[in-house]
Amino acid sequence: MRLNQVTIGATDLARSERFYRLLGLRPIVRTDHYLRFECPDGGSTFSVDRVAAVPPGEQVTIYFETESLDAECERLREAGVVFDLLPADMAWLWREARLRDPDGHRLCLFHAGENRRSPPWRLDG
Repeated sequence: MRLNQVTIGATDLARSERFYRLLGLRPIVRTDHYLRFECPDGGSTFSVDRVAAVPPGEQVTIYFETESLDAECERLREAGVVFDLLPADMAWLWREARLRDPDGHRLCLFHAGENRRSPPWRLDG
């Protein structure tokens, strides 16, 4: 089994398209109610569906991995993106930064290397 895509709701598709293009995603489908992006690496896709309102307190966090986390975050900050947490080393052996998209969805930009799938505490079998 392979994860194909994640879809989130957004109240303004044009604003969401600008934001996710700024993150580096490439639009591959655009309708009056839906956007679908291709991630630059890994073959997965990400989509945005127009909604009247995003449910308050939605508890989803979307993770995007990048090899050059610090440089990416600096590029985004220079473009006006506000971060809740600038890149920091975490106890779970990842380096990550936290931010929100224009509709308030929680995003984590991170670099984990081998620890993403094979941390020292990985279960065998």
